[in-house]
Amino acid sequence: MTAFVLVSGTYTGGWIWRDVAARLRESGAEAFPVTLTGMGNRRHLAGPETDLETHIEDVVQLIDHVDAPEVVIVGHCYGIHPVLGAAERRPDRIARIVHLDAGMPQDGDAAVALVPDEAVRERLLRPDGPDEDDWRILPPPVDEWQRWGSTIGIPADALARLDRLAAPQPSGTLTQPLRLSGALSGLPTNGVFCTANGMSISMLETLVAAGPPHLQALAEPQVSFFELETGHWPMLSTPDELAEVLLRAAAGEGHRVTAKKSEQPARLLPFLMDVPERPRERVGHVDLHLPDADGPRPAVVFVHGGPISRDARPTPRDSPFYTAYGRYAASLGAVGVTLDHRLYGLADYGRAAEDLVEAVGLVRADPRVDGERVALWFFSGGGLLSANWLAAPPSWLRCVAANYPMLAPLPGWHMVESRFCPAAAVSSAGRLPIVLTRAGLEGAEIAATVEEFLTAAGDCKADVEVVDVPHGHHGFEMIDHTEESRGAVERAMRSVLGHLRS
Repeated sequence: MTAFVLVSGTYTGGWIWRDVAARLRESGAEAFPVTLTGMGNRRHLAGPETDLETHIEDVVQLIDHVDAPEVVIVGHCYGIHPVLGAAERRPDRIARIVHLDAGMPQDGDAAVALVPDEAVRERLLRPDGPDEDDWRILPPPVDEWQRWGSTIGIPADALARLDRLAAPQPSGTLTQPLRLSGALSGLPTNGVFCTANGMSISMLETLVAAGPPHLQALAEPQVSFFELETGHWPMLSTPDELAEVLLRAAAGEGHRVTAKKSEQPARLLPFLMDVPERPRERVGHVDLHLPDADGPRPAVVFVHGGPISRDARPTPRDSPFYTAYGRYAASLGAVGVTLDHRLYGLADYGRAAEDLVEAVGLVRADPRVDGERVALWFFSGGGLLSANWLAAPPSWLRCVAANYPMLAPLPGWHMVESRFCPAAAVSSAGRLPIVLTRAGLEGAEIAATVEEFLTAAGDCKADVEVVDVPHGHHGFEMIDHTEESRGAVERAMRSVLGHLRS
């Protein structure tokens, strides 16, 4: 008999699993919804000392009192933190861990880093910590639950119940780091994505293929995935479907990522064309690839995508991909600029934008650069960083380019500040030339943001040139070494340099 231990996220308790637990029991399984200290009908037990360790012990105690020799333990949202902490202490009792619309925290990570409400996140991350009396985070008003995850699919009565039964979250549960020793390595694991909340299997495939080291474990054979076409609370919106997915997960089913860990990550693959080496100078987090020229030359600043792992090596500016783009621009007479910015998570777009502003200022001040002729070229998830420049283009910005970019935050990306939405900002771009390279085989989620951008650009008659790569994938310069791809890169580069020289 399979026993499921069900741990929910912020503000909720075991009550939220009512319908899912009933369906699991009807199938012959056991189901044990957990109400953590201070949550649900145990809210009166919360105090300033209630922290992640408290919740881990709650889950450990429940595991110890389950008769089944092995359990499938499910963590929704924040709940994955106490789930992993408890599984570390009872690895011999755990048959499988299920991440239900949850992250994959590592040793030392605190749940606050993934809190989608910016105001709450800033309050908890103040340098001196939360105020002594500020030890509880109140639930959001009923009309603001979507700030904590998509509410798509939740019936009105269930949403009212969520609001009525929500309990304040003890802040220590979010700020105390999770400690992991590696005891769970190799344990069967499932991820369940709620697609209306912004993540899907197809997007995961794209991310794993791009090669961030921390994602490579998701291509291991003991890891598989499911997706539900609903919002962040599937136990309220689609309890039957969720119960079925959990039963299938326990049976070892699920989609496995096709990219193998042993394969060369896409970000380290050779560029699609041979580019001659050029002199390169490094200043801080910026590299200048220099052309043969006596006087100041225009510059193209290549802005890498993300989020990326802060531990990724080589960093983007040292990767074959961005090095090749920098050299290519330099070989054609412009200063090619590559840089590293700190887009490590969805909450980091503001910090990455500051890094970019600093880098552009450094580049424009260099005597080898014509500071009045600069282009910014964005890639992938870095596309959101173009919004600030489109909203108020400076006179020296002669062109904005973007390859297979994300041009609006994905559904469920509530941690991204609203100002990072190029599809909204383009109405203020005026006559700023925009060169958009579109991959025909782009993932549906990102492709939708491109279409949203182009519709908005058409409405305001923005100056957009679209370079299509009909048979190209996301990152086609690394994985689609075809004449079509080479022609697209050459056309886009010619267009950008033409705008710099006009």
